[in-house]
Amino acid sequence: MTQTKWRSERLSLLGSSIFAEVAAWKLAALEQGLDIIDLGIGSPDQPPSPAVRQVLSEAALRSDMYAYPATKSGLPFRLHAAKWMKHRFNVELDAANEIVTLLGSQDGLAHLAMALCDPGDMALLPNPGYPIYAASLALAGVESVLMPLREENGYMPDLEAIADADWDRASFILLNYPNNPISAVADLAFFERLLAKASQHGVLVVHDLAYSEMGFDGCEPVSILEVPGAIDQAVEFHSLSKSFNMAGCRIGFLAGNQTAVGALRELKANIDYGVFDPIQEAGIAALEEAIVNPELPKAGKLYEQRRDLFIEALREEGWPIAKPKATMFIWAQLPPMQWSLEEPWTSRRISQEMLRQTGVVVVPGEAFGTEGEGFVRIALVESEERLVEAAKRIGSFIRGS
Repeated sequence: MTQTKWRSERLSLLGSSIFAEVAAWKLAALEQGLDIIDLGIGSPDQPPSPAVRQVLSEAALRSDMYAYPATKSGLPFRLHAAKWMKHRFNVELDAANEIVTLLGSQDGLAHLAMALCDPGDMALLPNPGYPIYAASLALAGVESVLMPLREENGYMPDLEAIADADWDRASFILLNYPNNPISAVADLAFFERLLAKASQHGVLVVHDLAYSEMGFDGCEPVSILEVPGAIDQAVEFHSLSKSFNMAGCRIGFLAGNQTAVGALRELKANIDYGVFDPIQEAGIAALEEAIVNPELPKAGKLYEQRRDLFIEALREEGWPIAKPKATMFIWAQLPPMQWSLEEPWTSRRISQEMLRQTGVVVVPGEAFGTEGEGFVRIALVESEERLVEAAKRIGSFIRGS
């Protein structure tokens, strides 16, 4: 019988194998009976507000909620998304044409290159960057040119260092501030420079603003759409996963340039039937609650408290780390190890040994690109008590005690 190939070569391009390795390390540690403190995946450990859960539960009990969502217009959610964008960023949007609802922002990120590009086109991506950025290009047959994000530049891309030939070839440039994994933030002045440069070369700017409600120390992350004229050449992803603790619900939206938004909507119409209507109802409730009750603490408040506690605990254990300005992540240079292995301390090796010896899960920086080597990403997704315990275990690991 002839052997048939039933696996696409494309799958080998879908992100870093390190995530699979970390999962295997975690499974091995569990089998050894270790108490796992998982600071790896950035999944919120808190539920949505009681009001949001109430709306979701009541909507799920309604008999008229079980048709394909696409048989309805889906406009109510988009109208509330536009209302929230006006409230939060003072950005005016046409809900019918400049917003598309998504099964979480990752859904849109995964499909955007297919909607905007042809095989052989090129896009500019950050390095390090969230893995779906590169994976989406691989799926679409689009080439990526990576922009290094380094501390000496404030973890911003050096726009002038990108060759004019690359700017001229690029279909779009994708950036993410507040940034995952680095936690850096951008201001409107940077976005103005970015839009001016992209405009010179006819490049669409794609901004991933999944962490808009997770600024610390008074920082209020900005939208690129706040820049006058940005709607002509930019789109922006928003997610209810992190902002409203609705990660499992899978709902978000893309807003901005009508042509680009429309292209993604057209592609999505051929892939799925939209977001389950009760989840859209819950999303409306979350957005409306944020508008009507602006005094409610944002999602970032909890992570700011955890950041302060955890970084202080790590400092006392001998691992000094700069405080991030936003997100639920800490991007940390490798700790000053007081013992050594036969192999060098890479981000992968230190993450593996830390998990094996302490049960604390972190993600090697290498998982996010070559510029991530020498760092680990730590997600603040455990209680304060567990974070303090994790810091103690890490301290013992650093000292080799």
